[in-house]
Amino acid sequence: MPSNVAPAPGTGTSSAAGAEAAVPAEAVTPLIRGIAVLRRLTDADGVSSLSGLERSTGLARSTVDRITATLARRGYVRLDGRDAVLAPRLMELGNAYLAALRLPRLLDAHADALADELDESVSLAVGDQDGIRFIHQATRRRAMSLSFRIGDLLPAERTAPGPLFATEWGDREWARWHERRAADPEDRGFPAVPARSRPIEYGEDDRNDEKDRIGANPTNRTSRSGKDLTVPKDLTVGKDPTVAKDLTVGEGLAADRPDEPGAGRRARRLPTLGEDFEQRTAEAREAGWALDDQLIEPGLVALSMPVREAGRIACVVSVVSHTSRHTAADLRDTLLPRLREAVAAMERELREAQHAESATPTPRTTAAPSGLAVWTGASKQELGREFIESLARGLTVITAFGEGRAALNLTEVAQATGLARATARRALITLEHLGYVTAHDRAFRLTPRVLGLGFPPLSRTSLAEIAAPHLTELSQRLHDSASLAVLTGDEIQYTGRVSTSRVMSVHITIGTRLPAYPTALGRVMLADLPEPPLTELLPLTPRTITDPARLKAVLDRVREEGYALVDGELEVGLRSVAVPVRERGGRVVAAVNVAMHSSRRTPEECVAEVLPELRAAVGRIEEDLWVAGRFRRVPRT
Repeated sequence: MPSNVAPAPGTGTSSAAGAEAAVPAEAVTPLIRGIAVLRRLTDADGVSSLSGLERSTGLARSTVDRITATLARRGYVRLDGRDAVLAPRLMELGNAYLAALRLPRLLDAHADALADELDESVSLAVGDQDGIRFIHQATRRRAMSLSFRIGDLLPAERTAPGPLFATEWGDREWARWHERRAADPEDRGFPAVPARSRPIEYGEDDRNDEKDRIGANPTNRTSRSGKDLTVPKDLTVGKDPTVAKDLTVGEGLAADRPDEPGAGRRARRLPTLGEDFEQRTAEAREAGWALDDQLIEPGLVALSMPVREAGRIACVVSVVSHTSRHTAADLRDTLLPRLREAVAAMERELREAQHAESATPTPRTTAAPSGLAVWTGASKQELGREFIESLARGLTVITAFGEGRAALNLTEVAQATGLARATARRALITLEHLGYVTAHDRAFRLTPRVLGLGFPPLSRTSLAEIAAPHLTELSQRLHDSASLAVLTGDEIQYTGRVSTSRVMSVHITIGTRLPAYPTALGRVMLADLPEPPLTELLPLTPRTITDPARLKAVLDRVREEGYALVDGELEVGLRSVAVPVRERGGRVVAAVNVAMHSSRRTPEECVAEVLPELRAAVGRIEEDLWVAGRFRRVPRT
């Protein structure tokens, strides 16, 4: 493997070096390099200059250009001047993993209901080697709100789910954890969390809180290696007893300096975060739950419990709060009973799903052939040597997996992708080497690491952000203004807009609200409602329809034709044509229009020239929306 390709985040440099030396001879180098570019873009929050990618990956600029051109052709990135920007369609890779996992489909509704009931953020996470990775986030919107995203990777020792997953670790997993800790002392391989070099100060109040957490008479505990983990009476529970003497900062030192803040109070210090992880794992094994008391950053607290399937931890559910609302101890005392109920319901859901699958076995399915050969041939003809066929083929292998296709053998992968067995085999070997698939008994499965390919930054993408590049392209093609709007009651609100520079043009800003009934945007959204609000129809111009019966007939025609054309009803001289934007289930969630002065085109020309381009643009928006919204709610604004 080329030495200029960095190890995956969270693996540690020393272990990665060992893996680097053992690159299989049949590994596909362009696929390795392409994934490195996607990782760097993910770490850069979804956007990076091409020169920045050149520096961060160590690849030649010509190689970066070819990789990004191939990814852009695939729809996974968008080239914006000198920048490469992750595109929503890249989420189909993470969607393949989530669909194969089944857990989001079965448990997301339970997590959302728990978040609504408790008015706290709730997350689901799975183990990813010596880290944890989120597969669902139900976040409360507050001034102080959780910023973690689906796909974010966190070090196990600095989370509440981590000790629970570690209860199932063996010697190999613990050795990997120790190696990573030594190789990455600052947690730089985990961009989602602050560096762990900051110490934590503990005083008398902290010790009392911790004593309350575990009880006045803690029982003896042993670590994985058998080391006595009995908590000394002068040591806060959760701290490593082996460093007890070092934790007292100068016996009586504060008293010797009465003029300094904190004089008279014994201070205690953790050398670094996470050194008590083995003890926390022992406690989690005994208690069946775990706490995160500001291990990631000050103020963040979490309570976690495992959700088991067939005796093993399938995922961990966490309730996350802020110390302004709950202390860690208060979070446990207040919410643990309700969390136990939620976990029981989740486990029941998994058992019932397993029983249903066993009772009515379905034929083994594979994805329909992707038409990859035709697409790669056309791409190669269009882009020439700038198109890297082996990269496109390798990424397509990931999309072969999905719901009902969690484990596939080589033949099934080849059939699903349309690739030759030899080509599919080399791609799988490469993906296994990089940690994106595992192999057991000739069956391949995706790993949570697939979520690290763009999912975190893209999982917060709004509908307006999805639509923005498509609106720009539409406006440039037609040389007229294009807008995105949503329906709020009986008004429309503009959430996206691209204007043209003309002497006479339509000037509306994002956030502007207008009555829905006299606008093309409003009518395509009102037409989707069973009972559209048709009250207070004021005559804004002589052409405005104000009769409810007549307007209802117009909405019926809009629903049937799939578009609305409004001519001078909002403002004299303003002509607009709009098309609805539908989510995956078919419900209208927004609308896109093209607006112009009536002197630009006749109504007939709008239908003949503008409408086809408008429908094509909306089709592309919907494709991205459906990918982005498969396992998450896409914000409309």
